[in-house]
Amino acid sequence: MHRLAVLVPGALAQRTGGYRYDAQLVSGLRARGWQLEVHELAGAFPGPEPAAEAALAAALAGLSDGSGVVVDGLAAGAFPHVLAHHAERLRLIYLLHHPLGLETGLDAARARALLESERAALGLAYGVLATSDHTAREVAAWGVAPARLRAVPPGVERRPQAIGPAPGEPPLLLAVGSVVPRKGQLELVQALGRLQATHWRVALVGSRSRDPAYCRQVEAAIAAAGIDDRLEWAGECDETALEAWYTRASLFVLPSAYEGYGMAFTEAMARGLPVVATTGGAIPDTVPAEAGCLLPPGDVPALASTLDALLPDAATRERMGRAGRAAMGMRPDWTGTVNALERTLTEWLG
Repeated sequence: MHRLAVLVPGALAQRTGGYRYDAQLVSGLRARGWQLEVHELAGAFPGPEPAAEAALAAALAGLSDGSGVVVDGLAAGAFPHVLAHHAERLRLIYLLHHPLGLETGLDAARARALLESERAALGLAYGVLATSDHTAREVAAWGVAPARLRAVPPGVERRPQAIGPAPGEPPLLLAVGSVVPRKGQLELVQALGRLQATHWRVALVGSRSRDPAYCRQVEAAIAAAGIDDRLEWAGECDETALEAWYTRASLFVLPSAYEGYGMAFTEAMARGLPVVATTGGAIPDTVPAEAGCLLPPGDVPALASTLDALLPDAATRERMGRAGRAAMGMRPDWTGTVNALERTLTEWLG
Protein backbone atom coordinates (compact mmCIF):
# COMPACT_ATOMS: atom_id res chain seq x y z
CA MET A 1 0.00 0.00 0.00
CA HIS A 2 1.33 3.44 -0.93
CA ARG A 3 1.60 5.87 1.97
CA LEU A 4 1.81 9.63 1.59
CA ALA A 5 1.57 12.70 3.79
CA VAL A 6 0.00 15.83 2.33
CA LEU A 7 0.62 19.23 3.95
CA VAL A 8 -1.70 22.11 3.12
CA PRO A 9 -2.00 25.61 4.63
CA GLY A 10 -5.26 25.74 6.54
CA ALA A 11 -8.43 23.83 5.73
CA LEU A 12 -8.36 21.62 2.66
CA ALA A 13 -12.00 22.47 1.90
CA GLN A 14 -11.29 26.11 1.03
CA ARG A 15 -12.91 27.15 -2.25
CA THR A 16 -10.02 28.23 -4.45
CA GLY A 17 -8.46 26.56 -7.47
CA GLY A 18 -5.33 25.62 -5.55
CA TYR A 19 -7.20 23.95 -2.70
CA ARG A 20 -9.50 22.20 -5.14
CA TYR A 21 -6.45 20.73 -6.87
CA ASP A 22 -5.08 19.54 -3.52
CA ALA A 23 -8.45 18.03 -2.58
CA GLN A 24 -8.70 16.18 -5.90
CA LEU A 25 -5.20 14.78 -5.36
CA VAL A 26 -6.22 13.51 -1.93
CA SER A 27 -9.58 12.03 -2.89
CA GLY A 28 -8.31 10.61 -6.17
CA LEU A 29 -5.33 8.79 -4.65
CA ARG A 30 -7.40 7.52 -1.72
CA ALA A 31 -9.86 6.02 -4.18
CA ARG A 32 -6.94 4.07 -5.68
CA GLY A 33 -5.92 2.59 -2.36
CA TRP A 34 -3.29 5.08 -1.26
CA GLN A 35 -3.12 5.76 2.47
CA LEU A 36 -2.97 9.52 2.82
CA GLU A 37 -2.34 11.47 5.99
CA VAL A 38 -3.52 15.07 5.52
CA HIS A 39 -2.08 17.83 7.70
CA GLU A 40 -4.07 21.08 7.67
CA LEU A 41 -1.51 23.54 9.01
CA ALA A 42 -2.43 26.40 11.31
CA GLY A 43 -0.95 29.85 10.78
CA ALA A 44 -0.85 32.67 8.24
CA PHE A 45 0.76 31.47 5.04
CA PRO A 46 2.92 32.08 3.10
CA GLY A 47 4.44 33.89 6.07
CA PRO A 48 7.04 34.21 7.33
CA GLU A 49 5.07 33.95 10.56
CA PRO A 50 6.15 32.08 13.72
CA ALA A 51 2.91 30.10 14.08
CA ALA A 52 2.98 29.00 10.44
CA GLU A 53 6.65 28.07 10.66
CA ALA A 54 6.05 26.07 13.83
CA ALA A 55 3.11 24.21 12.28
CA LEU A 56 5.14 23.22 9.21
CA ALA A 57 8.13 22.19 11.33
CA ALA A 58 5.98 20.08 13.67
CA ALA A 59 4.22 18.28 10.82
CA LEU A 60 7.49 17.39 9.11
CA ALA A 61 9.16 16.37 12.38
CA GLY A 62 6.32 13.94 13.06
CA LEU A 63 6.93 11.95 9.87
CA SER A 64 9.14 8.88 9.95
CA ASP A 65 12.37 8.65 7.96
CA GLY A 66 11.85 7.85 4.29
CA SER A 67 8.25 9.08 4.22
CA GLY A 68 6.90 10.58 1.05
CA VAL A 69 5.29 13.99 1.60
CA VAL A 70 3.57 16.37 -0.77
CA VAL A 71 3.75 19.90 0.55
CA ASP A 72 1.73 22.72 -1.00
CA GLY A 73 4.02 25.56 -2.04
CA LEU A 74 1.89 28.10 -0.19
CA ALA A 75 2.81 26.26 3.03
CA ALA A 76 6.51 25.81 2.30
CA GLY A 77 7.78 28.54 0.00
CA ALA A 78 8.76 31.00 2.72
CA PHE A 79 10.41 28.36 4.93
CA PRO A 80 13.32 26.70 3.10
CA HIS A 81 15.25 26.50 6.40
CA VAL A 82 12.48 24.29 7.80
CA LEU A 83 12.57 22.02 4.76
CA ALA A 84 16.36 21.85 5.01
CA HIS A 85 16.11 20.07 8.38
CA HIS A 86 14.19 17.21 6.75
CA ALA A 87 15.31 17.14 3.11
CA GLU A 88 17.79 14.32 3.69
CA ARG A 89 15.44 12.00 5.58
CA LEU A 90 12.11 12.66 3.80
CA ARG A 91 11.12 12.50 0.16
CA LEU A 92 9.72 16.01 -0.23
CA ILE A 93 7.45 16.63 -3.21
CA TYR A 94 6.81 20.34 -3.72
CA LEU A 95 3.39 21.15 -5.23
CA LEU A 96 3.72 24.49 -7.02
CA HIS A 97 0.56 26.29 -8.14
CA HIS A 98 2.40 29.50 -9.02
CA PRO A 99 5.46 31.30 -7.62
CA LEU A 100 4.57 33.12 -4.41
CA GLY A 101 6.60 36.19 -5.34
CA LEU A 102 4.40 36.80 -8.39
CA GLU A 103 1.32 37.55 -6.29
CA THR A 104 -0.04 40.97 -7.23
CA GLY A 105 0.14 43.77 -4.68
CA LEU A 106 3.44 42.82 -3.03
CA ASP A 107 6.06 45.49 -2.58
CA ALA A 108 9.31 44.89 -4.42
CA ALA A 109 11.28 43.76 -1.36
CA ARG A 110 8.58 41.28 -0.31
CA ALA A 111 8.25 39.87 -3.83
CA ARG A 112 12.01 39.47 -4.14
CA ALA A 113 12.28 37.78 -0.75
CA LEU A 114 9.52 35.28 -1.59
CA LEU A 115 11.04 34.44 -4.96
CA GLU A 116 14.44 33.86 -3.35
CA SER A 117 13.05 31.73 -0.53
CA GLU A 118 10.91 29.65 -2.89
CA ARG A 119 13.83 28.98 -5.20
CA ALA A 120 15.76 27.72 -2.18
CA ALA A 121 12.82 25.56 -1.11
CA LEU A 122 12.47 24.04 -4.59
CA GLY A 123 16.15 23.17 -4.52
CA LEU A 124 15.54 20.98 -1.48
CA ALA A 125 12.64 19.02 -2.99
CA TYR A 126 12.96 15.46 -4.22
CA GLY A 127 10.48 16.37 -6.95
CA VAL A 128 8.44 19.37 -8.09
CA LEU A 129 4.83 19.03 -9.29
CA ALA A 130 3.79 22.11 -11.26
CA THR A 131 0.11 22.59 -12.03
CA SER A 132 0.70 24.02 -15.51
CA ASP A 133 3.19 23.83 -18.34
CA HIS A 134 3.75 27.58 -17.93
CA THR A 135 4.78 27.19 -14.30
CA ALA A 136 6.97 24.21 -15.17
CA ARG A 137 8.79 26.33 -17.76
CA GLU A 138 9.38 29.04 -15.15
CA VAL A 139 10.74 26.52 -12.66
CA ALA A 140 12.99 24.92 -15.28
CA ALA A 141 14.49 28.37 -15.89
CA TRP A 142 15.28 28.49 -12.17
CA GLY A 143 17.45 25.42 -12.59
CA VAL A 144 15.18 22.58 -11.45
CA ALA A 145 16.41 19.47 -13.29
CA PRO A 146 13.95 17.87 -15.75
CA ALA A 147 14.08 14.56 -13.89
CA ARG A 148 12.74 16.30 -10.78
CA LEU A 149 10.00 18.29 -12.54
CA ARG A 150 6.57 17.35 -13.88
CA ALA A 151 3.66 19.45 -15.11
CA VAL A 152 0.29 17.95 -14.16
CA PRO A 153 -2.51 20.41 -15.01
CA PRO A 154 -5.94 20.28 -13.35
CA GLY A 155 -8.67 18.17 -14.86
CA VAL A 156 -11.54 19.66 -16.84
CA GLU A 157 -14.90 18.11 -16.06
CA ARG A 158 -17.68 17.89 -18.63
CA ARG A 159 -20.31 20.51 -17.76
CA PRO A 160 -23.82 21.37 -18.99
CA GLN A 161 -24.10 24.14 -21.55
CA ALA A 162 -24.83 27.56 -20.07
CA ILE A 163 -28.25 28.82 -21.16
CA GLY A 164 -27.83 32.49 -20.31
CA PRO A 165 -30.27 34.93 -18.71
CA ALA A 166 -34.01 34.50 -18.87
CA PRO A 167 -35.75 36.03 -21.90
CA GLY A 168 -35.85 39.81 -21.66
CA GLU A 169 -33.07 40.01 -19.06
CA PRO A 170 -29.80 41.78 -19.91
CA PRO A 171 -26.54 39.90 -20.61
CA LEU A 172 -24.85 38.71 -17.43
CA LEU A 173 -21.10 39.17 -16.97
CA LEU A 174 -19.70 36.65 -14.50
CA ALA A 175 -16.41 36.95 -12.58
CA VAL A 176 -15.38 34.08 -10.30
CA GLY A 177 -12.39 34.49 -8.01
CA SER A 178 -11.41 35.56 -4.51
CA VAL A 179 -11.47 39.35 -4.25
CA VAL A 180 -7.71 39.96 -4.15
CA PRO A 181 -5.50 42.26 -6.26
CA ARG A 182 -4.22 39.49 -8.55
CA LYS A 183 -7.74 38.68 -9.78
CA GLY A 184 -8.33 42.21 -11.08
CA GLN A 185 -11.82 42.99 -9.78
CA LEU A 186 -10.80 46.63 -9.34
CA GLU A 187 -9.81 46.94 -12.99
CA LEU A 188 -13.01 45.19 -14.00
CA VAL A 189 -15.16 47.66 -12.06
CA GLN A 190 -13.21 50.59 -13.51
CA ALA A 191 -13.82 49.21 -17.00
CA LEU A 192 -17.51 48.70 -16.32
CA GLY A 193 -17.75 52.35 -15.34
CA ARG A 194 -16.49 53.30 -18.81
CA LEU A 195 -18.94 51.16 -20.80
CA GLN A 196 -21.11 52.80 -23.42
CA ALA A 197 -23.43 49.80 -23.34
CA THR A 198 -26.16 50.08 -20.73
CA HIS A 199 -27.94 46.72 -21.10
CA TRP A 200 -25.93 44.43 -18.81
CA ARG A 201 -25.54 43.04 -15.29
CA VAL A 202 -22.46 41.70 -13.50
CA ALA A 203 -21.98 39.19 -10.68
CA LEU A 204 -18.79 38.99 -8.61
CA VAL A 205 -18.47 35.51 -7.10
CA GLY A 206 -15.74 34.80 -4.56
CA SER A 207 -14.56 35.38 -1.02
CA ARG A 208 -14.48 38.99 0.17
CA SER A 209 -12.52 38.21 3.35
CA ARG A 210 -9.06 37.33 2.04
CA ASP A 211 -7.98 40.95 1.52
CA PRO A 212 -10.43 43.34 3.24
CA ALA A 213 -8.46 46.45 2.28
CA TYR A 214 -8.60 45.56 -1.40
CA CYS A 215 -12.27 44.70 -1.11
CA ARG A 216 -12.90 48.21 0.24
CA GLN A 217 -11.09 49.62 -2.79
CA VAL A 218 -13.37 47.67 -5.09
CA GLU A 219 -16.44 48.81 -3.18
CA ALA A 220 -15.34 52.44 -3.46
CA ALA A 221 -14.77 52.02 -7.20
CA ILE A 222 -18.27 50.58 -7.61
CA ALA A 223 -19.76 53.60 -5.88
CA ALA A 224 -17.60 56.00 -7.92
CA ALA A 225 -18.65 54.31 -11.17
CA GLY A 226 -22.32 54.46 -10.21
CA ILE A 227 -22.98 50.82 -11.09
CA ASP A 228 -24.32 49.57 -7.74
CA ASP A 229 -27.70 48.81 -9.28
CA ARG A 230 -26.21 46.52 -11.93
CA LEU A 231 -23.68 44.67 -9.80
CA GLU A 232 -24.30 41.78 -7.41
CA TRP A 233 -21.81 40.65 -4.79
CA ALA A 234 -22.45 36.90 -4.72
CA GLY A 235 -19.71 36.08 -2.21
CA GLU A 236 -18.24 32.62 -1.76
CA CYS A 237 -20.73 30.10 -3.20
CA ASP A 238 -21.26 26.40 -2.74
CA GLU A 239 -21.32 24.14 -5.79
CA THR A 240 -25.07 24.46 -6.34
CA ALA A 241 -25.08 28.26 -6.22
CA LEU A 242 -21.96 28.50 -8.38
CA GLU A 243 -23.49 26.20 -10.99
CA ALA A 244 -26.55 28.47 -11.10
CA TRP A 245 -24.37 31.50 -11.80
CA TYR A 246 -22.52 29.74 -14.62
CA THR A 247 -25.82 28.57 -16.07
CA ARG A 248 -27.28 32.10 -16.23
CA ALA A 249 -24.12 33.82 -17.48
CA SER A 250 -23.57 35.30 -20.94
CA LEU A 251 -19.83 35.97 -20.66
CA PHE A 252 -17.01 35.16 -18.26
CA VAL A 253 -14.64 38.01 -17.45
CA LEU A 254 -11.70 38.03 -15.03
CA PRO A 255 -8.79 40.39 -15.78
CA SER A 256 -6.23 38.62 -13.57
CA ALA A 257 -2.77 40.13 -13.48
CA TYR A 258 -1.32 36.62 -13.29
CA GLU A 259 -2.53 33.03 -13.16
CA GLY A 260 -0.50 29.89 -12.60
CA TYR A 261 -3.20 28.04 -14.54
CA GLY A 262 -6.70 29.54 -14.18
CA MET A 263 -9.25 26.84 -13.34
CA ALA A 264 -12.14 29.31 -13.35
CA PHE A 265 -11.51 29.92 -17.05
CA THR A 266 -11.70 26.23 -17.90
CA GLU A 267 -14.90 25.93 -15.84
CA ALA A 268 -16.42 28.76 -17.88
CA MET A 269 -15.30 27.37 -21.23
CA ALA A 270 -16.53 23.87 -20.33
CA ARG A 271 -19.98 25.44 -20.10
CA GLY A 272 -19.66 27.20 -23.45
CA LEU A 273 -19.05 30.71 -22.11
CA PRO A 274 -16.80 33.12 -24.02
CA VAL A 275 -13.91 34.45 -21.94
CA VAL A 276 -12.45 37.92 -21.53
CA ALA A 277 -9.17 37.73 -19.64
CA THR A 278 -5.55 38.86 -19.87
CA THR A 279 -2.23 37.54 -21.08
CA GLY A 280 -0.96 37.26 -17.49
CA GLY A 281 1.02 34.13 -16.67
CA ALA A 282 -0.48 30.85 -17.90
CA ILE A 283 -3.76 32.29 -19.20
CA PRO A 284 -2.75 32.15 -22.91
CA ASP A 285 -1.96 28.45 -22.43
CA THR A 286 -5.29 27.86 -20.66
CA VAL A 287 -7.62 29.90 -22.89
CA PRO A 288 -7.40 29.15 -26.65
CA ALA A 289 -7.26 32.28 -28.82
CA GLU A 290 -10.54 31.42 -30.54
CA ALA A 291 -12.36 31.03 -27.20
CA GLY A 292 -12.15 34.62 -26.07
CA CYS A 293 -10.24 37.89 -25.91
CA LEU A 294 -6.96 38.18 -24.01
CA LEU A 295 -5.79 41.69 -23.16
CA PRO A 296 -2.69 43.13 -21.48
CA PRO A 297 -3.03 43.02 -17.68
CA GLY A 298 -4.12 46.32 -16.20
CA ASP A 299 -5.37 47.83 -19.49
CA VAL A 300 -8.71 49.23 -18.34
CA PRO A 301 -9.56 51.08 -21.60
CA ALA A 302 -8.94 47.92 -23.66
CA LEU A 303 -11.11 45.91 -21.28
CA ALA A 304 -13.95 48.42 -21.55
CA SER A 305 -13.68 48.51 -25.34
CA THR A 306 -13.72 44.72 -25.59
CA LEU A 307 -16.78 44.39 -23.37
CA ASP A 308 -18.56 47.14 -25.31
CA ALA A 309 -17.93 45.19 -28.52
CA LEU A 310 -19.04 41.80 -27.16
CA LEU A 311 -22.10 42.76 -25.14
CA PRO A 312 -24.33 43.47 -28.17
CA ASP A 313 -22.72 40.74 -30.32
CA ALA A 314 -24.40 37.50 -29.34
CA ALA A 315 -23.17 35.72 -32.47
CA THR A 316 -19.51 36.32 -31.65
CA ARG A 317 -20.04 35.31 -28.04
CA GLU A 318 -21.70 32.09 -29.18
CA ARG A 319 -18.87 31.31 -31.62
CA MET A 320 -16.24 31.86 -28.92
CA GLY A 321 -18.23 29.77 -26.47
CA ARG A 322 -18.48 26.85 -28.91
CA ALA A 323 -14.73 26.97 -29.54
CA GLY A 324 -13.92 26.98 -25.82
CA ARG A 325 -16.34 24.16 -25.05
CA ALA A 326 -14.89 22.03 -27.84
CA ALA A 327 -11.34 22.68 -26.64
CA MET A 328 -12.19 21.75 -23.07
CA GLY A 329 -13.77 18.53 -24.29
CA MET A 330 -10.34 17.49 -25.58
CA ARG A 331 -8.57 18.00 -22.25
CA PRO A 332 -8.15 15.29 -19.58
CA ASP A 333 -10.69 15.17 -16.77
CA TRP A 334 -9.72 14.75 -13.11
CA THR A 335 -9.35 11.00 -13.60
CA GLY A 336 -6.65 11.74 -16.15
CA THR A 337 -4.98 14.20 -13.79
CA VAL A 338 -4.95 11.68 -10.95
CA ASN A 339 -3.56 9.06 -13.35
CA ALA A 340 -0.65 11.39 -14.12
CA LEU A 341 -0.13 12.23 -10.44
CA GLU A 342 -0.09 8.55 -9.49
CA ARG A 343 2.41 7.68 -12.22
CA THR A 344 4.72 10.51 -11.20
CA LEU A 345 4.53 9.86 -7.45
CA THR A 346 5.08 6.12 -7.98
CA GLU A 347 8.14 6.89 -10.11
CA TRP A 348 9.60 9.26 -7.51
CA LEU A 349 8.62 7.45 -4.33
CA GLY A 350 8.75 3.83 -5.51
